[in-house]
Amino acid sequence: MSDQPSGMVATAGVEPDLAHHGDAEVGDGLIDLAVNVRQAPAPTWLADPIAATLTDLAHYPDPAPARAAVAARHGRHPNEVLLTAGAAEGFVLIAQALRGVRRPVVVHPQFTEPEAALRAAGHPVERVLLDPADDFRLDPSRVPADADLVMIGNPTNPTSVLHPAGTVAALARPGRVLVVDEAFADTTIAAGHPGEPESLAGRRDLPGLLVLRSLTKTWGLAGLRIGYLLGAPELLTRLAAVQPLWAVSTPALAAASACATTVAVQAERAIAADLAADRDHLVARLADLPGVRVVGRPASAFVLLHRPGATAIRAALRERGWAVRRGDTFPGLGPDWLRVAVRDRNTTDAFIEALREIMEA
Repeated sequence: MSDQPSGMVATAGVEPDLAHHGDAEVGDGLIDLAVNVRQAPAPTWLADPIAATLTDLAHYPDPAPARAAVAARHGRHPNEVLLTAGAAEGFVLIAQALRGVRRPVVVHPQFTEPEAALRAAGHPVERVLLDPADDFRLDPSRVPADADLVMIGNPTNPTSVLHPAGTVAALARPGRVLVVDEAFADTTIAAGHPGEPESLAGRRDLPGLLVLRSLTKTWGLAGLRIGYLLGAPELLTRLAAVQPLWAVSTPALAAASACATTVAVQAERAIAADLAADRDHLVARLADLPGVRVVGRPASAFVLLHRPGATAIRAALRERGWAVRRGDTFPGLGPDWLRVAVRDRNTTDAFIEALREIMEA
């Protein structure tokens, strides 16, 4: 009999393709509902500083101004910020720098790069699989007490579940590194809350906490690669020691500085509010389709849905010009799951009609 908690599995047997991402679903002529990057032109306050760097690329990047700007945004000291070439680089740095961990655990379903980076570095990864019947809610007691590295997303990709900050914080303890992927935190809102509900980005009291953030989603900068880590200086120093020199380009640093301003944060809040309305519209339209289940109360820029025969439905959608994200490459899901990005209402309505026709055929 296994001594692992219920829902705890090691990586063995037939494995999901952890290297598969939404961009692989997109092709010429397809309407993209597979990639969770906002599709809108960059505002001038962001585009202009990036463009201005193109005349000064002979100099090596200086991360200090951007690091200070990001720190100020989150009420932290600059030595509590490590800028990265996208949040994905942060997972690689963690996996390479923390080679001494004995029992790394990844809470799934979630973005697959954390586990992929750990496995590539030779770590024996264990998984805690959250229960779809319980809307993938987090129960901290299911994480082994002796896990010394725990990785979780909040809000979680692909489930769009936003765990309570207190529940995630309960995973922190001395002797453990707790990595919280908040790549989509700026997409979340809550009534009466002025900022990002359930974010731990400003917490300095939790031992071993590392928060990852991305600037590529809301601002459509996936091709620029810019993100950052927030945490204790001694922990970030270990990660910086394995980071390549000048890992973040000068244009990306300009983007980080611009996205940390008051203007940017206010714009993020407005975008998140509009996104919430568009998401509610998508969820309401999906509720009209027989046999389609949306998980819980989605909180981010995408919605996870369950429908038997989803593999065939995804193929039929492609034939009609729609790209959605398959679910079977995420541990804890399977072929009957699809992830759909939130878009404007006209796009959603056209998608729902295509989906309805397929399901009724």
